[in-house]
Amino acid sequence: MNINTIISDALESSMPYEQYRALVESHVHNDSNTGAEVTEALAEYTKLNHQRMRRHNKKMELTQESLKFLTGFDKQIKLLCITESWCGDAAQTMPMINKVAVAGGMDFRIVLRDENLELMDQFLTNGNRSIAKLIFVDSTTNSPLATWGPRPTVATRLVAAEKEAKGSLSPEFKQELQNWYNKDKGKSTEADLVKIMQAL
Repeated sequence: MNINTIISDALESSMPYEQYRALVESHVHNDSNTGAEVTEALAEYTKLNHQRMRRHNKKMELTQESLKFLTGFDKQIKLLCITESWCGDAAQTMPMINKVAVAGGMDFRIVLRDENLELMDQFLTNGNRSIAKLIFVDSTTNSPLATWGPRPTVATRLVAAEKEAKGSLSPEFKQELQNWYNKDKGKSTEADLVKIMQAL
C-alpha cells in the first residue's frame, strides 16, 4: 500500500482534537489508558496528561507574529498526529499544535499509534515508534509534505545530550524535561511548526 493510501485510511478513522480530549478524559474516569498495553503506570500518566492538556489549553497563547503569519496562511493542509494518552511529550505539545491549526485554518486530526502501526512505521524516529508524530498532509492528494516530532527541536537536543552522556533517560531527567516544557509554555513547538509552514 502506498503512503498516500495509508494516510487516507488513517484520516478516515481519525478524530478531531476535542474528541481526543474526551477520549483521554474517559480513560481517566476508568483508570485506564489508550494503546495495546494497559497498566497502572500508563493509566497514571494518562491522568497527568489530561491535567496538563487542560491547563495548556487555557494558558498557551500564540505570539502576535505567529498569529499574523497563520491567519494569512492559505495552503490546503491537514495536520495528522499519531499519539497515545500516556505520552508525556504529546500532552505538552498537542494543545499548541491545536492552537496553530485553528489559527492557520487547518484541520487537526488525531489517530492512536497502536491502532495505526502501518502509518506509524512510515514515520519512525531513529528506527523507533516515537510519539507524538505530526504529519503535514496535502489536503488534495493526502501526500505527506513534512513531519515534526516526537518533541520540539530544543527538547530533542536536551534528550540527545542526556542519552549521550548517560546512555539512557533517568526518572530525574524525565521530570526535568517536564519542568522544561512547563517553563517553555509551548513556544518551542510554536516556533518549530511555524518554521515548517513557512517552508512549505
